[in-house]
Amino acid sequence: MVDLSVEIGNLHLKNPIMPASGTFGPELSNVMDINLLGALVAKSITRDFQPGNPTPRVAETDSGMLNSIGIPSKGIEEFLKTTVREYSNFKSPVVASISAHSEAEFAYMTNALSIEQISAIELNISCPNLEAGGKSFALDSNLTEKVVKVAKNNSKKPIWVKLSPNVTDISEIAIAAENGGADALVVANTLLGMAVDSENFRAVLGTTTGGLSGRAVKPIILRMVKECYHSISIPVIGCGGISNATDVVEFMLVGASAVQVGTVTFEHPAAMETIINDLPIWCKRKNIKRIADVIGAITFPDREISGVMEGIR
Repeated sequence: MVDLSVEIGNLHLKNPIMPASGTFGPELSNVMDINLLGALVAKSITRDFQPGNPTPRVAETDSGMLNSIGIPSKGIEEFLKTTVREYSNFKSPVVASISAHSEAEFAYMTNALSIEQISAIELNISCPNLEAGGKSFALDSNLTEKVVKVAKNNSKKPIWVKLSPNVTDISEIAIAAENGGADALVVANTLLGMAVDSENFRAVLGTTTGGLSGRAVKPIILRMVKECYHSISIPVIGCGGISNATDVVEFMLVGASAVQVGTVTFEHPAAMETIINDLPIWCKRKNIKRIADVIGAITFPDREISGVMEGIR
């Protein structure tokens, strides 16, 4: 019997597989056994009602998907009243994901979500900080450290911080999040991109740009997970282009303690269940009794090339 369990700080997961925020809901119980999942990450919510972005919101790309959903939300009160009750029907730990435009909003929401039914809180810090002229928390190490510290001081739950890949040095932001008190990092959110309709001379998405996810981003996020793992001491959760059990293993080899699965669920709604069933097969083939032993187990050349430009020489 292969032991698929992993630890994210003090939180025990029966396996390393969980959905990425915004790609999962209780309705998936119609096509898969949700209780198999290591954790359930709910769709990001905001403090108040938020309608989301204008349509079109989604566009298919080569090996990926662009989205500009805009985090439509019924607000935290509705989440506490309805969504928490829906998720309590399942056995896996529930992770609430929150988005806010100010430190005060993050403080309020992390405090309100410090309830028994919530096992951890994921901070989506890619949103604009209205107190800093609209600059995203996730793009600035000082803003990241401050907002994480505020959230941590107002919560009794573990704080996971979802980083943005749209930065020059993600390890700098990772260190800032750890300094702020983060219990784990989710690496990473979507990459900024766009799609063009050349027949009609316009952008495909209603907001022109959106977040790129899916298989196309996997090599980039793998690199970022590796950089974060070697820069901090808290767990890293990989998120980006994971479609099968081999992808999961690759992310764990470079340092991820667990992973979040997103875009592939839109293609194959039961993909996460398939991945969970396939992981023990890989482990048995490699004579690995504990999947946790794979974390960070990759070996590198004696002289590891640092920096993109140096690698181009």
